[in-house]
Amino acid sequence: MINLRAAVKISFRALRVNKMRSALTMLGIIIGVMAVIVMLAIGAGARKAIGDSIASMGSNILIVMSGAHTAGGAHLGSGSLPSLTLLDAEAIVDNCPAVQEVAPMHNGGAQVVFGHQNWTTQITGSTPSMIAVRDWSIQRGRNFTEQESKTAAKVALLGQTVVDNLFGDMDPVGQVIRIKDVPFLVIGVLAPKGQSMMGQDQDDSVIVPITAAQKKLFGTSFPGSVRMAMVKAVDADSLDKAQEQIERLLRQRHHIGPHQDDDFEVRNLTQVMETFQQAVSIMTLLLGAIASISLLVGGIGIMNIMLVSVTERTREIGIRMAVGAKVWDIRLQFIIEAVTLSITGGAVGILIGIIISELVTRFSPLTALISASSILLGFGFSALVGIFFGFYPAYKASQLNPIDALRYE
Repeated sequence: MINLRAAVKISFRALRVNKMRSALTMLGIIIGVMAVIVMLAIGAGARKAIGDSIASMGSNILIVMSGAHTAGGAHLGSGSLPSLTLLDAEAIVDNCPAVQEVAPMHNGGAQVVFGHQNWTTQITGSTPSMIAVRDWSIQRGRNFTEQESKTAAKVALLGQTVVDNLFGDMDPVGQVIRIKDVPFLVIGVLAPKGQSMMGQDQDDSVIVPITAAQKKLFGTSFPGSVRMAMVKAVDADSLDKAQEQIERLLRQRHHIGPHQDDDFEVRNLTQVMETFQQAVSIMTLLLGAIASISLLVGGIGIMNIMLVSVTERTREIGIRMAVGAKVWDIRLQFIIEAVTLSITGGAVGILIGIIISELVTRFSPLTALISASSILLGFGFSALVGIFFGFYPAYKASQLNPIDALRYE
């Protein structure tokens, strides 16, 4: 019967005799496991950042945009054809069962002034439903009403970045700001949302009634038209159904024939998120595969050192066989040595990988998320490398002829 405890003791003793060689042998495993841990952590962080960014725009969101058109041979892109109207937005809510809310939008950049302070920001004209569509909460004050939206009331909601730059520690609610020299009463402050997926500061914005944006700030060449609308579906499972209902309704309202192209575009943000996450997953897998090459190199290093160890300890192996050691006693001794080297290197690699991931999170714009699965994967890989690359030297040692081994000098 194999004496596992004795085999472990002999293996550890052999590794301690050659500390420097053992440390250098582990280096490949350390680098490989460290690289795998860091790559997986950065990939997980990127996927979470994409998910959080999409979620910050609101849950179950579809974007309906005006169509594109060509002028003078130049393709002007989505939103250049004013085909979407406020009446379209109202019709979507009334006639699409899978839709919960719609927020039409008419936006542009402008300078906002309060006292001696000024700040250039994004002005978004919309309806009161914008807050519900984007899952945005009012930190202080209130939202504007449907009546204020219909009468083009000069009221405004401010994002936190605008508040910080214009008011500092002062409460802006009840104060009057000027947007393009038009006075607006601040009635609320929006809760912070952070950056979007494209790196845009979502708190650097002012929301006003859409009619006020159209009539008093930016104007519109086509009365009642809007540049885009954000649509909130009833739930995540209803997104595809909502998109289908919207497309059918708008084709009917815009009198688009069976073989004619749409004069609008509907984008599913969930599909966008899935596309980004798939791209990140593929990139993470690719980087992880490249990092795993270090594990392969480390495993080859372990096998080479174990073969050298077998040669150096040939006489010892012969003595053990002569006093009754079985084939698997010899094999187990060398396999344990290889596994000990790889697991120890794996543990050190995991520790360094965690430290580097924390440094990446703290000192770079990237976020690295360490998961239990990645740590288990690191341990599993290192153990498998030890068993796989340690088996051949162990097999070779167990096949030595005891008489020849005793004669070896």
